[in-house]
Amino acid sequence: MNDTVNIKELNEKIEKESAFVDMVTMEIHKVIVGQKHLIDSLLIGLLTDGHVLLEGVPGLAKTLAVNTLATTIDAKFSRIQFTPDLLPADLIGTMIYSQKKEQFEVKKGPIFANFILADEINRSPAKVQSALLEAMQEKQVTIGENTYILERPFMVLATQNPIEQEGTYPLPEAQVDRFMLKVVIDYPSRDEEQLIVRENIAQEFPTAATILKPENILKARAIVKEVYMDEKIERYILDIVFASRYPEKQGLEKYTNMIQYGGSPRASINLAMASKAFAFIKRRGYVIPEDVRAVCHDVMRHRIGLTYEAEAENITTEDIITDILNTVEVP
Repeated sequence: MNDTVNIKELNEKIEKESAFVDMVTMEIHKVIVGQKHLIDSLLIGLLTDGHVLLEGVPGLAKTLAVNTLATTIDAKFSRIQFTPDLLPADLIGTMIYSQKKEQFEVKKGPIFANFILADEINRSPAKVQSALLEAMQEKQVTIGENTYILERPFMVLATQNPIEQEGTYPLPEAQVDRFMLKVVIDYPSRDEEQLIVRENIAQEFPTAATILKPENILKARAIVKEVYMDEKIERYILDIVFASRYPEKQGLEKYTNMIQYGGSPRASINLAMASKAFAFIKRRGYVIPEDVRAVCHDVMRHRIGLTYEAEAENITTEDIITDILNTVEVP
């Protein structure tokens, strides 16, 4: 009985504390037409201190969505265009000699912001990618002999174009694993696109209002951790991740030779955190299996390695995740 009362209290608390989610979504939708899944994913990353990798063809408002999110929060936004000749110093900063002071001074790079948009991350060489990933993982940057802690919230949103492979440096698996979510963005519907055209040829382009401070986000992150997750849901998450490692144990023998490696423990942690954030966005104080299923593809799609057999038979990670979700018993 005590549990039910707690859940009821928790539910009321979460409903009250998550009111800002609707306001943020409403502001973003003033600028972005449709793309609900993209906006939810950005909010999940924001609420769980996770980074998001966005994949989609050019022109699907990836940059605009990130910029608009940064506008709704009174936060600093940096856009870095990744190119083959980019250097780590262009990203994190460097030491510059000041003739006036006759000493070296630190010139901080664009990484010193709350929201970083790493545009076309796969265009730059490994050195630059690893400099960015160190900042993502450690939340700090070393320039010369000094280490600088990055501002909170700190969130990296990287985009990559799936079409062009020439002159790109695909992200290594260990680096891709640092991203909490990999979101694949699709074209808008016909009606949505008509609205997009109308907005863009109008006299004035709509803008989002600033309604939050960075401290509101940090407070919300602490509350997201309070969302209740039952032991059955925890076991369900583990069943899904373990099925990606040992598919034969879940009756998915056909994938035994298709999967090179499955999700790491980071996949289990991120699946649990993303599920809690999704419940919070839905203004609920507890996680249900539907929350796990809603975020599963985004959390898992970049964490399953395929063998040559899978590629030869045109089996994708999407197919495997869908089959796992259809096979694993829902609590």
